[in-house]
Amino acid sequence: MTDDCSDALKTHRRDQFIEWIKGLLAVPFVLYSQPTGVFDKKATSIARMAEESHRRYAEIFRDVEHMIDDHITRQEEANDLPSKLKMLVPSAGPFFTRLPLEAAFNHMDERRLISSRRYVSPSFNDVRLILNAAQIMAVTAAPESPLQLATFDGDVTLYDDGESLEPSSPLIPRLLDLLRKDVKIGIVTAAGYTTADRYYDRLHGLLDAIAASKDLTPVQKESIVIMGGEANYLFEYDPSSPHLLAPVPRDRWLTPEMAAWSDDDIAALLDVAETALLDCVKTLKLPATLLRKDRAVGIIPTDPSIRIPRESLEETVLVVQKTLELSALGSPAQAAGHSVPVSAGADPSAPSPTPTPMPRSPVALSGRRRRVPFCAFNGGRDVFVDIGDKSWGVTVCQRWFAAKAGRPEQPIAGESTLHIGDQFLSAGSNDFKARSVGTTAWIASPAETTELLDDLLARV
Repeated sequence: MTDDCSDALKTHRRDQFIEWIKGLLAVPFVLYSQPTGVFDKKATSIARMAEESHRRYAEIFRDVEHMIDDHITRQEEANDLPSKLKMLVPSAGPFFTRLPLEAAFNHMDERRLISSRRYVSPSFNDVRLILNAAQIMAVTAAPESPLQLATFDGDVTLYDDGESLEPSSPLIPRLLDLLRKDVKIGIVTAAGYTTADRYYDRLHGLLDAIAASKDLTPVQKESIVIMGGEANYLFEYDPSSPHLLAPVPRDRWLTPEMAAWSDDDIAALLDVAETALLDCVKTLKLPATLLRKDRAVGIIPTDPSIRIPRESLEETVLVVQKTLELSALGSPAQAAGHSVPVSAGADPSAPSPTPTPMPRSPVALSGRRRRVPFCAFNGGRDVFVDIGDKSWGVTVCQRWFAAKAGRPEQPIAGESTLHIGDQFLSAGSNDFKARSVGTTAWIASPAETTELLDDLLARV
């Protein structure tokens, strides 16, 4: 298979914005790297190479930064004329904040010594982390819109896949520091448990630390919520509960748009998804069994020790997603704000710009049905289809904390929200839709989350 054909078939695993920046950085790397420096004893030539590479890389990030500034200006205008960035990266969506990319590159170059490399060009991860750093700088730079809400994915973000947030986790003191600084916390996870004890099992280290804290005020302790099943089950902190969490009835937190999703339409969508999942199990001969819940349906390994190949999981996600898109029921693009493609955004989290909220109205179909938003994603070991997605989950957090503060008509804004997660590719991932309602940071492990929070807390 040719490289072009292979690339075309893997677009669902690409972030166009990051790949575009990588391409820009490849030119100065080729022109200025000194691979023969390994055999050259002249240290001055290596130092000059690093200096010149740094200068050229910084110029590129400065130019991209200016393109984003122009893009932001144009997205606020009434006309539909595309920005230069939009023409170069068609999937680029709106941005909530500007991104100080040159400063972020300087910061990360000191840490990763990107300019000093002679054989390895600036990588996807380099660009991803630079975008993360730029977003952290942006959300902490404007005194008129300080960071008010930090939302987190669970697996791979706060703890290793399938594990729990243990008392020994280095993330716990950092999360407590966020609460001390009056930053609200929402844990927006795909785990669709309906009872508090299951979430306590996964998050007991953090919840016990909050309960035991002597310097957090009661208001700060209550500044954390758990949103499960993407956007289906809300739990608030409750010190009187044996599991330190209490379920919140849906009628207290559903947005008007979410309340309009009828039970019949939800059941019908899950029926279609179930049929598509079973077809994939049969076609791909997957060692999996179906699991149906009230707001989700998925397949899990028949034996927990079995690992279904990633390619099979991705194929299943894409088949189910396309089946639902073509039905008269599902609407994956109807995010709480407006879902954007993989690299549509500009937030560093998933290094791509983040989109601004769009009108939040359900899409009415001809006749009577409303399309129901859904999220089909690869959980690493399984595939699930959830009702709603994380854009709705983050939106609920924005509205919930605003209502508790006595301003229900003024939800926390996207530029004051940071969602941190590990899944930002277009298919089989469930964090990228959060780009439509807030800024984001794309991490790859709990260790990266720890480093990111250190940078964030140093600036808040």
